[in-house]
Amino acid sequence: MELTVSLETVCRLIIRAREMEAQVPGLAADDEEDPTESDDEFAVMEDESNTAVQEEMLATLEELPDDHIAEILALAWVGRGTYDASEWDEALEEANDRSGETPADQLMELPMLAGYLDAGLAAFDLSCTGIGQID
Repeated sequence: MELTVSLETVCRLIIRAREMEAQVPGLAADDEEDPTESDDEFAVMEDESNTAVQEEMLATLEELPDDHIAEILALAWVGRGTYDASEWDEALEEANDRSGETPADQLMELPMLAGYLDAGLAAFDLSCTGIGQID
């Protein structure tokens, strides 16, 4: 299996997915002050106050060709265990043939996307070590 989507792109998505997974539900009302000016140092991690990570991930996915997004989805499925690494062609075919929800939407809805992508890369002896902020 050789990815046509760049490893750097997958690794950037892993980084952003980890940031998104670290966000917690907000407790403050929407009409309160800017969380970056709050005394609560963890307020910026509240999902209502920081949608930038999700928006960046969606923008990254929207810039990719459909076949690259399908590869990322298939990689996540391999990492999740839906498909084995030896079933890559089937996973990729399924990701390309999805009707209804777009692969980008499906990726954004995976609760442990970073872990799935990491495990998917590992299934093919790939990793993000030394790329970006992942060491």
